[in-house]
Amino acid sequence: MIPVSANEEAAIPRFVSQLTRNTFALILAGGRGSRLHELTDWRSKPAVPFGGKFRIIDFTLSNCVNSGVRRVGVATQYKAQSLIRHLQLGWSFLDGRLGEFIEIMPAQQQMSESHWYQGTADAVYQNLRELRIADPEYVLILSGDHVYRMDYGRILAAHVERKADLTVACIEVPIKGASEFGVMSVNEEGRIVDFAEKPANPQAMPGNPDAALASMGIYVFNARFLFEQLLRDADDPKSKHDFGKDIIPMRSSATALTHTAFPESCVCEPGKAVYWRDVGTLDAYWAANMDLVHVTPDLNLYDDAWPIWTWQPQSPPAKFVFDDDERRGQAVDAMVSGGCIISGATVRRSMLFSGCALTVIP
Repeated sequence: MIPVSANEEAAIPRFVSQLTRNTFALILAGGRGSRLHELTDWRSKPAVPFGGKFRIIDFTLSNCVNSGVRRVGVATQYKAQSLIRHLQLGWSFLDGRLGEFIEIMPAQQQMSESHWYQGTADAVYQNLRELRIADPEYVLILSGDHVYRMDYGRILAAHVERKADLTVACIEVPIKGASEFGVMSVNEEGRIVDFAEKPANPQAMPGNPDAALASMGIYVFNARFLFEQLLRDADDPKSKHDFGKDIIPMRSSATALTHTAFPESCVCEPGKAVYWRDVGTLDAYWAANMDLVHVTPDLNLYDDAWPIWTWQPQSPPAKFVFDDDERRGQAVDAMVSGGCIISGATVRRSMLFSGCALTVIP
């Protein structure tokens, strides 16, 4: 395994190797995201625009491509047309002749004519045939609705080094808000000894009573182990067929389960805090967009070594017109996307998505 620099200044190690090439990533992107209200009336949560020009799913997909994990399936379900269109327009550049692809896996009632995807584990189970055809050594299960930059090569390397069957990526969260997450208890060796999905009384981290270890919804499985667990879960009539509620808790006492902390694989600049956001509510979505207008935001969209790929309309550059006192268009601490025209107004601490026109008529 040869580390490759991902950032010339920070010399962040990369692990683009046979390890990543032997991995299949399955992104779970079928969720409605009802707490985003009107934003998801006609699209799924991963397809919601973010940061002026991106879609939320672009961050997970970019992490895959930049990490060298280039066999990717996207499981869709709820109002998927907007997401499918975005994937077709913006993510068809991988070369199938080289064994690289991003494949759309819509819910197709494959196991029953009356059932769509019943849970996160069931979404993977219903695509078990495709996974077996791909014949990976490792399967990376990802969520398509979080905003972050992460080198999956590093979590794969840690998974192999620790000889794990399953590795769960985790992040420290305040104990007061930990009930919104799956919370892990670990021993001194980093092995998971207990896992509770959205517990009423979260278990604090050892030595830190104010924080808990929360699952990021990122799992690395040995492929054979995953297939065994999915088949067992599918035969359990009491199961909800969910990774957080069923698959992981059933195996939480096994010595083959381990975790990796987000700072071990986060792509960020020296001195910057790790950045991961679940933008599942309107307040969280607004706050994450506003994070980007800071002078030096924790989420760096200007890193050429770790670009966030997307598709966007072929719009002209943003335009600020007139220099008269009452007609001047200007922006301060703001991000203005292509196709926007600002006239007679000051855009301050704001995010303008593509194609906005802002004019104040005196």
